Amino acid sequence: MKTIGITGGIGAGKSLILNYIGSHYKAKIYMADNIANAMKEPGQSCYESIVDLLGHQVLDEDGRINKGKMAELIFADRELLKQVNEVIHPAVKKFVLTEIEKEKQKKEYDFFILEAALLIEEGYDEILDELWYIRAEEEVRSNRLRQSRNYSDEKIRDIMKSQFSDEIFRKHCKVIIDNNHDPEETYKQIDEKLGEYIGAEGK
Repeated sequence: MKTIGITGGIGAGKSLILNYIGSHYKAKIYMADNIANAMKEPGQSCYESIVDLLGHQVLDEDGRINKGKMAELIFADRELLKQVNEVIHPAVKKFVLTEIEKEKQKKEYDFFILEAALLIEEGYDEILDELWYIRAEEEVRSNRLRQSRNYSDEKIRDIMKSQFSDEIFRKHCKVIIDNNHDPEETYKQIDEKLGEYIGAEGK
């Protein structure tokens, strides 16, 4: 089983790639954001620590952590953001490592895919076989975000400014998937790469 991390800037089309792989290959797919959200639920590993850090003001009436309130608190305080990340990121990584071992034992899948914006920052190149950079030009990404999410130009610029440059993604990622054009062209690149791995394992 090959373990692959999918990353890239906002609007690059990571979801498109995940949907295609999930429907055409024997792949177990996880999104780091979904894992993190699950771990913030009452009774889960990060819940108590986050409530201790942010206070009961972050909770809804039903006792769940309110994502909007949490974002408001941590993005207004860089130190608080750092402390919350120090709770969540190691827990997510521990979960991923455990799941990889489980799937290797079960031998049901050819690929274990993890999507996350912060794969490079969090050192996932050390625990996954390789990272894939889903690449699209800034203009293409901006157009997608305006159309699909109705983001303003200012919001798009602010988000892109906070993310890694093309050079850094290229430096850390073994595979680059160009997603600037027609989806069929993107799918051909994926088929070529994953087909190589399946063929190599069959020899």
